Amino acid sequence: MKGRLWVLILSFSLFLTLLVVAVIFNVRLLLFFTTALFLVLLLYYSILTIAGLYSRLTNKKIPVLDYYPGVDILIPAHNEGVVIKDTIEAMVAIDYPGILQIYILNDNSSDNTDEIADAFANAFKNVHHIKVPPGEPRGKSRVLNYGLSISDNKYYCVYDADNQPERHALVKLVAIAETQERVGGAVGYVRTMNESATWLTRMISIEFQVFQLLMQSGRWQLFKTGSLTGTNMLVKRSVIEELGGYDPYAIAEDAELTLRITQKGYYLPIVPESITWEQEPETLGVYLKQRTRWLQGNLYIVEKTLTEPGYFKGKLLVHSIHQLLVYVIFWFFLVFSYIWFVLGILDVFFIEYTYPLLFIWYLAYIVYTAQLFAAQASQRTFSPVNIFVSVIMYFTYAQLFSYLFVRSLIFYIKAKKNRQTIGWDKTERFKSK
Repeated sequence: MKGRLWVLILSFSLFLTLLVVAVIFNVRLLLFFTTALFLVLLLYYSILTIAGLYSRLTNKKIPVLDYYPGVDILIPAHNEGVVIKDTIEAMVAIDYPGILQIYILNDNSSDNTDEIADAFANAFKNVHHIKVPPGEPRGKSRVLNYGLSISDNKYYCVYDADNQPERHALVKLVAIAETQERVGGAVGYVRTMNESATWLTRMISIEFQVFQLLMQSGRWQLFKTGSLTGTNMLVKRSVIEELGGYDPYAIAEDAELTLRITQKGYYLPIVPESITWEQEPETLGVYLKQRTRWLQGNLYIVEKTLTEPGYFKGKLLVHSIHQLLVYVIFWFFLVFSYIWFVLGILDVFFIEYTYPLLFIWYLAYIVYTAQLFAAQASQRTFSPVNIFVSVIMYFTYAQLFSYLFVRSLIFYIKAKKNRQTIGWDKTERFKSK
């Protein structure tokens, strides 16, 4: 692990050195290169948007099976007393014609999660309250591995403890997984139940419509690659057993498992018709903690991608490039543009550059906002408030990414340097209104 960290540090240092040299000796060449690369990035996401729209607007029928195999629902839970009752009520209301077992995986809760889970376990034969033994490293991956060890159906489906899937969400996932070849599972769609609570939750909801649905649908349409979402996701037991279970050190366990499933040649079809509803952070503090954890998890994946062989072959190439585009190249463009803007404002550094930089900035804004509108059009979620929020998201919500990335990177490097396991930071729950 220490060797991989040094590889990353040296690679990043070399990159910064080359950047400084390029600035000193040929600023125009650097600007031309970054401009061309940024345009390619915009083109790629524009193509994904169009492909995603095509996929969403094409009517796809969910097949009806003669036989529905058994499914285990796994619900990791740690101090979920505020939400777990509503969640389990939604689970027992699921309409599934096959064998369905529901496991509440209680990870050493100290609130009233025990009492609520026991009440449902006593009332329903297929609800099981499982107390997960303490262990390290703490987190969702370890809990899911334990849940897999005490269950045995053909498929398992993961739901977070604040989720309320629609009645036919599961049957749609299974129907797709059973009727396509070389499938490792299936991925549903996550919608925001508290969208109208605050401006922040509304922005998160629109973000999910774009990047968790429209872009997912676009990648599936073009490349037949899908990504697990951490909840409302179905996985074939034989596949997870072949892979040796979850990586207990992966915070973004869904993204990490996606790479290994794809690496083995399995597909993860996207099923937008399968919907679950979940809570999203209503305050900036909770949001920053949640997204810092997500980004640290993705930095772990970027590290593996750059330091382990095999991540740039076959269909895994799409996922690996996506990780680098979002968590390396995109962040570089943001930082570069900020530095350039500040130096220009302070009149510290100035160069006449004939390429239309202002036009490119406008183009980036137009592409981003068009993606937000396209997602809402496909989901029929247009409203005057959503239109206004979409117009301002580029200048507000989207700009948080740079701060989050730097914050996460500092925490990640600090943990690696001190040989500490990055802890699981639980998202604060609240009672649904």
